[in-house]
Amino acid sequence: MALIKPLRGITPTWGEECYFAENATIIGDVTMGRGCSVWFHTVIRGDVHSIRIGDRCSIQDGAVIHCTYQKASTVIGNEVTVGHRAIIHGAVVEDLVLIGMGAIVLDHAVVKSGSIVAAGAVVREGSVLESGALYAGVPAKKIKMLDEEDLAMIKRLAKNYITYTSWYK
Repeated sequence: MALIKPLRGITPTWGEECYFAENATIIGDVTMGRGCSVWFHTVIRGDVHSIRIGDRCSIQDGAVIHCTYQKASTVIGNEVTVGHRAIIHGAVVEDLVLIGMGAIVLDHAVVKSGSIVAAGAVVREGSVLESGALYAGVPAKKIKMLDEEDLAMIKRLAKNYITYTSWYK
């Protein structure tokens, strides 16, 4: 079973049908919705501020979700896929977003709905990423607007990870 650790009198909470890998770590002021998955070696650490994660989110292997003491909470919307080894730190990620493998989203950044942050991209502190666009690079810059096929892929990924969790339950 995952390490679920209360801290400073606050215990993580989550909705129905969630899957947590055996070596995932979820600490403190963390609230997750329904149908979420937290994969191997992932750390979601609500020790210095709150972390809120919506429904049907996939936080993949080795990802880190954290925040900044008294300055920046982390909020992740619904149907967000966070790729392997990505970091979201004190930021807001709205609904239907794909955060690519190894991407980093820093304090007070906002990733608007229906967007993709490409693998390896770095979203600088305080950046606001436009809805429906692909961002890539260091620092992340808008590459293109997404089309219907791209948006369908984001939705498909969220659904796929719900299927994958059924293999592990």
